[in-house]
Amino acid sequence: MTRTLPLALAVPLALGAAPALAQPKADPDWPCVQRRVAHLSPGQFWTGPDVAAAADWGDDPLAAPLAQKIASRRTDLSEVDGLLDAYVAKLGADKAARDKGLTRVYAGVFEVLNGERDKVMSGIARYAQGQRRMAERIREEADKISQTKDAPSATDASELPKDQSDQESRFAWDRRIFQERSQSLTYVCEVPQLLEQRLGEIARKIQARL
Repeated sequence: MTRTLPLALAVPLALGAAPALAQPKADPDWPCVQRRVAHLSPGQFWTGPDVAAAADWGDDPLAAPLAQKIASRRTDLSEVDGLLDAYVAKLGADKAARDKGLTRVYAGVFEVLNGERDKVMSGIARYAQGQRRMAERIREEADKISQTKDAPSATDASELPKDQSDQESRFAWDRRIFQERSQSLTYVCEVPQLLEQRLGEIARKIQARL
């Protein structure tokens, strides 16, 4: 008599595949529900002076440390206004100097946050590849278990050979790891968007002082 994979094994595997394997995607390395924006440009968040002219922001002894500090997620956004005001006060009343300095700060913030975002995006792609490989292994394990149960010699479940018992234990463990990684991926997928939101908010605060 033909037997199928027990429901207790088959259903969790199907559910565990989401979101990474739920539906075919144009880009198989992007498993998130959030739309993928591969690259950011400074102009997406900035309407001030030309950012290209501020490429030397890292050489500015005032702008560089400020850019790195306010870009860091350890710095709460509520602190940014005060830090910017103190910086503007140091620049004095010269509008050209103020605009140049603030543009350098923005250039630095963009470079830091965009670089962090790029690393996260690459990590998500690697994570998705690992999930696909694990899903393939789990399917293979499920097939082996099903074939063993379908074999004519498969009678009493209490008399299952040790290797089959080991297979089922390995299958259950791999399925659990896969599901936990899928849940973690849901949170990781939010990080690029959170970085973009932080960048946009800081850009708005800087531009308000031009």
